[in-house]
Parts: sequence; structure tokens; C-alpha cells
Amino acid sequence: MAAQRKEPVRIGLFVGREWSFPPAFIEEVNRRTAETGVIAEYMKVGGTIMNEGVPYRVIVDRISHEVPYYRSYLKNAALQGVKVVNDPFMWTADDKFFGASVVTKLGIASPRTVALPNKDYVPGIVHNESLRNLKFPIDWKALVDAIGGFPCVLKDAHGGGWKEVYVVHSLEELWYRYNTSGLLTMILQEFIKWENYARCMGLAQSDVRVMRYDPNQRFYHPEHEFSPELYDRLYKDTVTICKAFGYDMNTCEFAIRDGVPYAIDFMNPAPDMDVNSLGKNHFEWMVTHMADNMIKLALSGEETRDRYYWGALVAPKAKVGSSGKAGTAKTSAKKAPAKPRKPKEA
Repeated sequence: MAAQRKEPVRIGLFVGREWSFPPAFIEEVNRRTAETGVIAEYMKVGGTIMNEGVPYRVIVDRISHEVPYYRSYLKNAALQGVKVVNDPFMWTADDKFFGASVVTKLGIASPRTVALPNKDYVPGIVHNESLRNLKFPIDWKALVDAIGGFPCVLKDAHGGGWKEVYVVHSLEELWYRYNTSGLLTMILQEFIKWENYARCMGLAQSDVRVMRYDPNQRFYHPEHEFSPELYDRLYKDTVTICKAFGYDMNTCEFAIRDGVPYAIDFMNPAPDMDVNSLGKNHFEWMVTHMADNMIKLALSGEETRDRYYWGALVAPKAKVGSSGKAGTAKTSAKKAPAKPRKPKEA
């Protein structure tokens, strides 16, 4: 009787309007299927039933920040035990002000940052009733002084892709830009006049591509040409940031002043992976290393829900008893002897 064919381990891919990375990644993963038993494919979803099972071990998310239904699907996938890259719960919760505070506590250099009250609010907010906890007027001068004065940077706390980012040189310019921010929550940040600049791709919270980058020209240099000491610091800081936020696919940008890399934009969970912007060498690294790391995750026991209290409640992990065999905490507790047994003489 012929042996039953084993089902492949599946990696699903959510994509948007990018055309170079997704097919290259799928091709690279599937080129290795005979060796790994892992396949990658585009996902198709259209309405999701509560608590619905998911046929993927890993899902790579490149677009849910712009398609809210996908985010809901991915949260359910995490509930079912899927490793979602990136964690949709953290992605929903992060913001640049919180991030700046976290990395500073971690000992990573970062520009001084303040969060600003919103300019406008949703209908139903009555200013003299709903905003009783809010000081008015704002002491703009004190806030600017707190980050080192002008010039400084005004930007969306939840934005990306260099949208709604302004370098302002006076209170008048700051007020003008702030008054156009609408419902966005803006932050004000110290301007780092940099001599060099890096963008680092972090994968699986351990694998890093350090790249020299020109943010004005949006250009990746083919070689980074950083000193070994600066390279090591950029690598280490990128790993620390990705571990702190639980991101397995992220770019961290550093403005380098007086040899010190300042983390100025480091929460990019759907990072640029396009061959036309990265260039051939960086692109090929992204494709092969994403395949390496996603296959590794697919064959591991990692689950996104492992990070959360609710995850431990819906899927309690087996514990190892004194016999070395896995069992639930309750079973292991019953079988465990009160005292360690003395080994028998040979």
C-alpha cells in the first residue's frame, strides 16, 4: 500500500500594488519545496466566519494597514495559532510617540519627541465638555524648547511613507502646518542634522541588512561603507527594536550625527521591498532572506498568540513533567514526585 502523501506546510501572502517582491518570494520558497516541505501562495479571502480555521502556518502581511478587513482576518488567524508577519495586534497599537519613548528606555539614541493634541475631532466632541482634561491654550514655545528649538519636525504619529512630514522653522510655520492636520495625531520631534543616513531591514528579529540610504533622493547605495563599529551598532539597534515590538519584517531608519545613529523612523511593518527602489543586490537579499526566515518560522512552533494573555488561555502550552514527557500543567503536577528520586546505582 502506497504511503500517504504528507500535506505541505503553507505560507500565505497578502499583497497590495507591489509587483516585484511577491512573485519572487513565492518562487524562491517553492523552489525549495522538495527539500523543505513548505509552499507559498497568494491568499484569497472573502468573508470570514467567527473562529474560522486557517490553512496556513505563516501569513506574510504586506497590505492590511490599508485594507481593514484583512486586519480582522489576520487577528482571527493569530487566534487559530498562525504566525502572522507582522503581528496585527502590535501593528494596530503602535505609534511614533510611544515608539520613541520605548527605544529611549532601551538605550537607543532617538530624537526628543512630544505628542500634540489633535487639531480637529470627530463629530460629537463638544470642546468645552468633551475636552475638559485638555489644557488651553497650548504652550507652543515650551513644547518647542523641550525638543531643542527650531528647526524641528512635525509628523503624523501613525503615518508612514514620508506622508504628512514637515520640517518647520518658526512658530508661524508650525501653526500653519498643524492647522492643516485635521483628525491626525501629530508629534513634534527634534531635527537631527545628519551627516550620513542608514535604513536597515530587520527580518525574524535577528537577520539585518544594513544599507546606506539618501532620504532626499530616496536612493539606496549599493554598499553601506560604514565603519565596522557603526555597522555593528546599527545591526544591534535594529535587532533590539524589532524584538521590542515583535516585528519580523521591519525597516529602521537612522540619522547619523557625530558618529551616533539616531533612530528616527523604525516602525515600518510593511517595508519597501521593490526592486526598482532597492536595486538588484538589496532586492535579491530581501527575497532569499525572507524565504529563509519565513520557511524557518513555518517549520517552527512559533505562534503570534504566544505573546498575549488570551493566547495562553485559549491554547495552554504543554509543560514538561519529571519524566521528560509533555503534559498539561495539571497532569504534570499529579505525576510529579514530591522529591527528586535518587538515581539507581549502575
